[in-house]
Amino acid sequence: MDERQELQYNFDTVRENIRKACQRSKRPENSVTLVAVSKFKPVSMIRNAMACGQTVFGENRVQELCGKMEELRDEEISWHMIGHLQQNKVKYIVGKVDLIHSVDSIDLAAQIAKEAQKKGVIADILLEVNVAGEESKFGFSVDEVMNAVEKIAAMKGIHICGLMTIAPFVEDPEDNRKYFKKLYQLSVDIGVKNIDNVNMSELSMGMTGDYEVAVEEGATMVRVGTGLFGSR
Repeated sequence: MDERQELQYNFDTVRENIRKACQRSKRPENSVTLVAVSKFKPVSMIRNAMACGQTVFGENRVQELCGKMEELRDEEISWHMIGHLQQNKVKYIVGKVDLIHSVDSIDLAAQIAKEAQKKGVIADILLEVNVAGEESKFGFSVDEVMNAVEKIAAMKGIHICGLMTIAPFVEDPEDNRKYFKKLYQLSVDIGVKNIDNVNMSELSMGMTGDYEVAVEEGATMVRVGTGLFGSR
């Protein structure tokens, strides 16, 4: 198989797995967005992925993201920032990406809000929650989230669209089910408070190893890289 055929096979497989997971959890099949994680992958591969019908791509590094955006500026692509974002890099992506998944501090949110107001745009964001409490991961702790939501919701130029988590790297995806359940419950608890400028419509959780379990537990976005593009 050439690269294009291989990608088509991988995309078909992942989409079918998402469809079946939606069926198992009695959810509409179109309720999950597949975010293709294209970090370290060349633009030619992204073009081949687009030929497979993919339009949503996630990048981890600002510099790489900006380079690809420039090269593919004439294409209909929805770019998502999914990696850790440093405050001094915010200005490069606000107004250019459709969603920032990885807002992990109130200070970062304030920087995004400031930049958005400067550019006259509204930045859609997800708050990253370190549900498993891993020291190596960024994100708000479960106990911090409600306070963070209230503070960030009051900022102009920003709109909270939901939550995101990076679950632990495990061999058995079932081991992460409890974390996905917890994030879903957290989003429900925040949603019922009806806070202005907060909409818990998006739950970004699940990666190559565990996206099916994440979908069963309510993910609306799954971030899949290796399962689509192969290992780095």
